[in-house]
Amino acid sequence: MADLGSIFKAYDVRGVIPDTLDVDIARAIGAAFARVVEGPAVVVAHDMRPSSPDLSHAFADGVTSQGVDVVFAGLGSTDLLYYGSGALDLPGAMFTASHNPAEYNGIKMCRAGAAPISAETGLDEIRRLAEQGVPEYDGPRGTVTEKDLLSDYADYLRGLVDLSGSRPLKVVVDAGNGMGGYTVPAVLEQGLPLEIVPLYFELDGTFPNHPANPLDPDNLVDLQAKVRETGADVGLAFDGDADRCFVIDERGEPVSPSAVTALVASEELKREPGSIIIHNLITSAAVPEIVAERGGRPVRTRVGHSYIKATMAETGAIFGGEHSAHYYFRDFWRADTGMLAAMHVLRVLGAGDRPLSRITEEYSRYAASGEINSKVADAPGRMAAVRSAFAERDGVTVDELDGLSVTLPGGAWFNLRASNTEPLLRLNVEAADDDEVARLRDEVLDIVRA
Repeated sequence: MADLGSIFKAYDVRGVIPDTLDVDIARAIGAAFARVVEGPAVVVAHDMRPSSPDLSHAFADGVTSQGVDVVFAGLGSTDLLYYGSGALDLPGAMFTASHNPAEYNGIKMCRAGAAPISAETGLDEIRRLAEQGVPEYDGPRGTVTEKDLLSDYADYLRGLVDLSGSRPLKVVVDAGNGMGGYTVPAVLEQGLPLEIVPLYFELDGTFPNHPANPLDPDNLVDLQAKVRETGADVGLAFDGDADRCFVIDERGEPVSPSAVTALVASEELKREPGSIIIHNLITSAAVPEIVAERGGRPVRTRVGHSYIKATMAETGAIFGGEHSAHYYFRDFWRADTGMLAAMHVLRVLGAGDRPLSRITEEYSRYAASGEINSKVADAPGRMAAVRSAFAERDGVTVDELDGLSVTLPGGAWFNLRASNTEPLLRLNVEAADDDEVARLRDEVLDIVRA
């Protein structure tokens, strides 16, 4: 098989259909996956993209060719797949390209118990075997058993966060034609005091209304308008595979994922005082400050689910958050689930009479640029130029845990890092106010885009 380097990323597989990812490649990866994870069975699910059913069935065929059984869950969100992997204690594979455009698809893989697989812990070996050809298995094929996990997944989440005592809330949900349209009704519409106002719940992997990428502010416009129009208490936006959730307050204004991280961390610390909370290096400085103030122990890590999950396992952390709106819970096998984070927000909102904007004020202390992407021909060279421009200044600290993080006197900081999934440099800036953010942002971008 041809070189698969273009589709194997740091912690998943992502390609264009059918140019770089097709059923033959999926079948080969399935066979390789079965060899590497060495489980008795593999749980497989897929999203609503047109190519996902065929790819997932081909992958399952590759798995069974190696004598390993498949539990085929069919349609699901990525966190539903993680639920299946955790509850069944089986390795898993989810066919999705998350927020990428319709022509993409991919595979998110995990070991039993939703444990992560990265390039260092198995992905490179899976790629090598798929490229070279997996040896034929000398034994009977595995079997495929279909299993609907949706109701069990919903029951499990509802057991972790009790919303039954909430005051009545009107909640607008923009599923972006992605898997939130499948999971939200099962989790949030079953006997709870929540009025769900649906936006784009029809499963459609061509994304006819807007891309399923809530990280782009343009894709939140419809949700913001509907929250204002209906007088809703809160808005929720899920990405394509519904593992990320963005929050909109009652004014129609976005709530920073860092503020959501701090809010959920505060709630978890009430339950288990003194616990460790993970935050990645582009979350607001307010997150570790608030965690420490509330008796927790903040631990900083690099960006990416494999790294956060590994750090949670090493430290015993109860919760972790990323500024990209991935939220990780020890009680969900340390996996990320936007739904569970949304439920925590709804529980806090429904427990009192304050609007969400007032609740989140205390978790939002600084101004931020948001993530700014730049396409550059020489990413390492541009990173080095930025480092050179700042490293020798008085009072400046530099670290390279993940990309380049620079903290200036007074607390302003920025991080510049290469994307793990796209040919981009990503910049995040935080400072005391918008003017300082703009000055620092422009100075860095002038170097990056020179």
